Amino acid sequence: MKKIRKSTLITGGCGFVGRNLIRKLVDEEDVWIIDDLSIGLHPDIWLNKSYKKNFQKKNFIEYSNDKRKLHFITTDIIDVLTDEIKKTRILPKFSVIFHFASIVGGRELIEGDPILVGKDMAIDSIFFYWLTRKNKDVEKVLYASSSAAYPVVFQGKNNFKTLKEGYINFETFVGIPDMTYGWSKLTGEYLSRLSAQKYLIPIACVRPFSGYGEDQDFSYPIPAIAKRVAEREDPLMVWGTGKQGRDFVHINDCIDAFYVIMKKIKDGSACNIGSGKLTSFLDVLRMFSEIEGYNPKIVTLPNKPVGVLSRFADTSLLNSFGWSPKISNEEGFKKVLNYIKKYRLKEDL
Repeated sequence: MKKIRKSTLITGGCGFVGRNLIRKLVDEEDVWIIDDLSIGLHPDIWLNKSYKKNFQKKNFIEYSNDKRKLHFITTDIIDVLTDEIKKTRILPKFSVIFHFASIVGGRELIEGDPILVGKDMAIDSIFFYWLTRKNKDVEKVLYASSSAAYPVVFQGKNNFKTLKEGYINFETFVGIPDMTYGWSKLTGEYLSRLSAQKYLIPIACVRPFSGYGEDQDFSYPIPAIAKRVAEREDPLMVWGTGKQGRDFVHINDCIDAFYVIMKKIKDGSACNIGSGKLTSFLDVLRMFSEIEGYNPKIVTLPNKPVGVLSRFADTSLLNSFGWSPKISNEEGFKKVLNYIKKYRLKEDL
């Protein structure tokens, strides 16, 4: 009997998380990407050079090498899935789905254009509607939520807590999340639970904290700071007071955690991904400066948006699954700095 080739769907697959996942996944199974490139980068830029285009028509490209195929649909996911629901099927059945598609960016986008970010609720609604009608027999689904879903009341100056999964409980208490981005992720988690409980689809939700990596957009703080340090800016600017802290985790550790979590969670519940350590942005600047070997004056920018004061994870659940981060902040920041110095200094912030 001929072995059936399994296909994986990655929505938003050209974004930072998606393309880093695909680099690890692409030789193992056939991959489909849906991404309108409003945020992500075209696969021609980052896809392994062993992959060649063997078909292109309008908004569809098929790449292949001697092992696997990658199919890229460059259209708004709402349009694609609406057509799938209304018309004849174009997409195949998928064994695994990673749902990353969203309007996402740094703090300026989250606070500066919250209604645009609110489109994420529409994206998730149509995704789960399609999932429960057209791809019910999927083996695994991973929904990318966010630490922004946590109640901001636990993240202030005088009352911050290590954030535990149970602080969001759809039976008793969810709290006010961080802007429309947090609301959209909270809603997506609720739809995940309904899809698992009512439609028996195996789903795991992940709440990554402050993920970072070498090819991340400069609208995010770690690559933006690294670029300024690589250019040896002095003074070196930090948004707000710099005392606000986050839980930083390298993208490679995030991706490893995805697979660990999907093996353990199928009921639509969520798991944190983080280091469990709170690091202030002042400390981030100091670490980068030490790596680069200079001692700039640090100047604060109090009028810049900074979000909550303190956000870091309780990682007890993920640790109980046998996962712990392999890349420390010092090692990860060095990777980012070296990569930017080698490849990205000419890019605009």
